[in-house]
Amino acid sequence: MKVLAVIDSFKGSMTSLEAGKAAARGILRVDPSAKVSVRALADGGEGTVDALISNRNGKIREIQVTGPLGDPVTCRYGLIEETGTAVIEMAEAAGLVLVPEERRNPLYTTTYGVGEMIRDGISQGCRKFIVGIGGSATNDGGVGMLQALGYGFLDRDGHQVPYGAAGLKKLEKITDEFVIPELEECRFRVACDVTNVLCGEKGCSAVFGPQKGATPPMIAEMDQWLRRYASLSQGKYPEANPEQEGTGAAGGLGFAFLTFTNAALESGIDIVLEETGMEKYIREADLVITGEGRLDGQTAMGKAPVGVARLAKRYGKPVVAFAGGVTRDAKACNGEGITAYFPIVQGAVSLEEAMKKEKAEANMADTAEQVYRLFSLK
Repeated sequence: MKVLAVIDSFKGSMTSLEAGKAAARGILRVDPSAKVSVRALADGGEGTVDALISNRNGKIREIQVTGPLGDPVTCRYGLIEETGTAVIEMAEAAGLVLVPEERRNPLYTTTYGVGEMIRDGISQGCRKFIVGIGGSATNDGGVGMLQALGYGFLDRDGHQVPYGAAGLKKLEKITDEFVIPELEECRFRVACDVTNVLCGEKGCSAVFGPQKGATPPMIAEMDQWLRRYASLSQGKYPEANPEQEGTGAAGGLGFAFLTFTNAALESGIDIVLEETGMEKYIREADLVITGEGRLDGQTAMGKAPVGVARLAKRYGKPVVAFAGGVTRDAKACNGEGITAYFPIVQGAVSLEEAMKKEKAEANMADTAEQVYRLFSLK
């Protein structure tokens, strides 16, 4: 039997490949002759670089860029030389995890380092970019990123506005005469599953500002500044649309990509499945195994395991999902192509114990072994 193990990471416990290899070990205990293929999976967020690089024989590049607080940080991104593609997770340069809780304040955090990553990718010959924009610490409308690419966001004296959302307060003019020329040749596929618009009650400031350290007065001010930024952008680029779904992603980074670059916002899992050629592996498999750390109703709305299951459904393939935890509303996943799902935790243990890598891998292998015994009866 041909089995494809394509499991999303169990965050804080197992990487995608570790989870897949553990499941493979369990299957091979039952049937040493089974042909088990393990592929990495991600949904456009954390782990996307590793998933795409692993599946496409790419390489990791480490560089130093400007972090969200303006200090240097070392970040990593992927290079797929065969297709001239850079795979970037914006959180590497401007992620919330890079900012200590006591210093979280979107008035001063910047996306400048994201632009520096793009510049470096261009210097390496890349003209195609896959960018995951989840987990940001910023609310600067992507202005920092655009400044790094050569755009001018100028105050009344003709100077670049300062980093962060507070810089938008001083914004008077947008210029593009110094944009790096190669940017015109670049195409960006932006992994974005957020539908929020740029401003208003469903805008980035109101919805995501609090988790980044914004107070209610700050939220109101940032929203006002972003409206003015959008108005100035529309004056220069009439097709700019702050009401488009996804423009509020990553503190307005979605708006920046759509307005100032050749970009499209797409489902993260759809990008990963397409770029890794996963359809071919699913088509050739007799059984598909997927999963993630927590399987719930949100999974059924298009997260990685369901993206795999929907693709497998086209070819009538059975899909088994494994998860660290399963909620009652995970039943919705059955309607999306997951044939059956199983929690891997065995016995009553603390969350800390269950998430230890060695324990999680053993649980995955043991659960996969028992489930696969049903398929080996055929």
